[in-house]
Parts: sequence; C-alpha cells; structure tokens
Amino acid sequence: MKTRGYAALQSKAPLTDFEFERRPIGDRDVGFDIKFSGICHSDIHQAREEWGPALFPMVPGHEIVGIVTVIGTKVSKFKVGDRIGVGVFIDSCKECRNCKRGMEHFCSEGMTATYNSLERDGKTVAFGGYSNYFVVDERYAVKVSENLDFAGSAPLLCAGITLYSPIRHWEVKKDSRVGVMGLGGLGHMGVKFASALGAEVTVFSHSASKAADAKRLGASNFVDISSDWPKMHRKGFDLILNTVSAELDLEPYLQALDTDGTLVIIGLPGKPYAINAGTMLEGRRSISGSMIGGMAELQEMMDFCAEKNIVSDVEIVQPNQINRAYERTIKSDVKYRFVIDASGF
Repeated sequence: MKTRGYAALQSKAPLTDFEFERRPIGDRDVGFDIKFSGICHSDIHQAREEWGPALFPMVPGHEIVGIVTVIGTKVSKFKVGDRIGVGVFIDSCKECRNCKRGMEHFCSEGMTATYNSLERDGKTVAFGGYSNYFVVDERYAVKVSENLDFAGSAPLLCAGITLYSPIRHWEVKKDSRVGVMGLGGLGHMGVKFASALGAEVTVFSHSASKAADAKRLGASNFVDISSDWPKMHRKGFDLILNTVSAELDLEPYLQALDTDGTLVIIGLPGKPYAINAGTMLEGRRSISGSMIGGMAELQEMMDFCAEKNIVSDVEIVQPNQINRAYERTIKSDVKYRFVIDASGF
C-alpha cells in the first residue's frame, strides 16, 4: 500500500516528505492507520548515524499507535476498529530460549527493529512510524485501551516499557526507596510507575527548576545534584534508575545504595563508566542494565497504565515541525516527549 511519511534521505540530513510502499497483508498481519508517533532521542541518534552505520532512506519512529483497518485471515488478536500499538521491534526468531519465554527483545538471533533494520528476509528495509500507515505481525503489537489518551499512550511503547521493565524486574512495591536519575522522557515515566506502585521516589537532577514537576509527577523528594547531597543520602536507596545518557561519575549514586541495592543503567553514555570495586564490595551492591521489554510485559504495562491512568506528558507536533522538534529534544526543551500527529502526513 502507498504510504506517506517523513524520512532522512541520508545521514544528518533534515527529514523530508517521503512516499513508499508497505507490504501486502499476510495471514497473520494487521494493517492500521497511524494516529500518533512518538519522537524518541534514539531516532535522532540513528538518523544522524551517531550509533554507527545506518540504512537510508530512513523512516524513524518506534512509538506508534493507531486504529486497525485490515486483518489477515489467521489474525485472532485484533479486529477492525481496535486501538493498536507497536514499539521498538517488529519480529524475532520466535524459536530461541528468550523468544519462547517472552523475552523477544533479547532474541539470540537479534530482534528486528521497527526501523533502520532489515526484515527477516534479509533484504526488505523496515520503515518506522513517522508515516500514516503500518503493517505488522499481530504477535508484535499490543492492544491500547480506549481509556488512555491516545497521543500520550504513544511514548509508552518505548519510554514507558524502558522504565516499567526494570521497575517490575526489581520488584518495586510499597515503601521501596527508588531513585530516578534525570527527569526527561524516560525519567518522568519512572517516577510515574514507581510512585503508582507505592514507592518513595526521589528524583536526582541538575535542574533545580524541575523540582515542582517532580513532585507533580509523584516524587516524594528532589535532589539538586549541584548541591552537596551524597552524605545526606548515603545508603538511602534500594534501587536507582539511571536514565542519563551523558558521561557521569557513578560513585556517589553507588554509595547512595543500601545493602544489596542495585543501580540500573538505562541511558547510553558515550564512554564506559569507571567503577570503584571497594564501593561495590562494601554493601554487596550491584550494577545492572535494562532495555525495553518483551511482548507479554509490554501488554502488561499497557494494561497497568489503563488501570492507573498513566500516560506520557506530551507535546503534539505536526510533521513539518519534526526537524525543529529534534533540535528541541537535544536541548531538553520538551516536557516530556514530542508526539507527531500522523494525520498531517
């Protein structure tokens, strides 16, 4: 089907109008009209080839929500008219240990990314959600509740699951002491999820102006990291979620972990971290990492969001504002996620 979207035609080029063909509907495929597509900072990294060689032309976008318009003959999960969401990947091998236990994002043969990747046939380029129409295998899509604000639900497909997964894995619950490093597109979702589970949430930020927002989003405490904060918070946390992609000193955050506490790396810095082994030994502390989640967990998160009425804080833009939104994202000039109105493609 002819599809309209926006694409980077080459590395670092501004995104522009682009027309391309989506594949025909297969037996287990779902076709849907895209309503909203979130802008993730990783879109910018890939369109500018900051994470290595990329495929061009590139249609970014992996926070996609829309309305089902057509289904394959063997589809059972969706019907025409349903709300649907697609996240960071659209396929996996389905046979490895991770795929079989619902952790498709850790597929041993590599997940197929929603864009900037080749589909399983090894030759078809995957184009993402900065467009007006999408086709996906029903296994790799989730149901989006009618109760959720549609635009605000789009970033849940990446930013949301990126924070929900570690919060669930490390069993955050009532009275857990959770620190969130950074209050951006990722961090604000961590605050919402952890506080909804009853945790005592503390935001660490270099922007003192974000204190009021942190409290509004559910945080109990705010720490301005430009202050002399480490002594006051030593051994004060069970879990710290590092959503910051910049290079920084982890030592004060590791010292802020209580015995058996964990610091989870979520942001992607440009260089490896330096770690003080003595700090790790002193409290049997751990450093771990986490990225997105499998399909079962993604649907679980969407259902949790519907129950708790949790969506991302968003600013809606038109397609012709994408390039400006990219520049504003780099400057952290958004609260807290841009979402494209796909009706403008």
